[in-house]
Amino acid sequence: MMAGMTAPRLPRLTRAALGVSVCGWLTVSLAGCSGPSPEPAAPVTPTVTAAAAAPSATSMTSATSATSATSAPSASATPTAVPPFVARVQWVKGSGGRSLHIVPTASGRSAQGAADDDEAWSEVVRLAPDADQPGMRAQFDCHWTFARLVQPDKPSWNIEPWRPVVRESQMVDARCNPGGPESVEG
Repeated sequence: MMAGMTAPRLPRLTRAALGVSVCGWLTVSLAGCSGPSPEPAAPVTPTVTAAAAAPSATSMTSATSATSATSAPSASATPTAVPPFVARVQWVKGSGGRSLHIVPTASGRSAQGAADDDEAWSEVVRLAPDADQPGMRAQFDCHWTFARLVQPDKPSWNIEPWRPVVRESQMVDARCNPGGPESVEG
């Protein structure tokens, strides 16, 4: 990773859980996804060697011209999503029991800020205080992280208090729906 750039933050769910299950969850056959699950890696800390710290003028010019056309935009160039991130919530009767139907806003679908998941969950709890139950935040975080990647235009997300509280890897393996298939409104 280039110095000065940071990896996108995955809310609550760890990058290890992503690595463990994303291959099967996305059902895309990619080279290298069929092997064993990777162990969580330690954070990468960029190091600078003496040679890299004082490059020659020639290497500086070639490095600059080689990277300027391919560099990703800086973090400050990334547009910031603005709350509200949740348009509405509604308790509905689902196939497995009571289900909280969450409709994200356009800004909620594109939000990538470090604290945006916390703000979005706060909005859910303000709109439906009884949503703050064991396992519900983990389901929400899973939808926030993965539903937006896999189905960015999915109209709504459903989270249910009757679902079991599970480890992150199990949550991802279950496509955010541990204990049964996605709830269908009845």
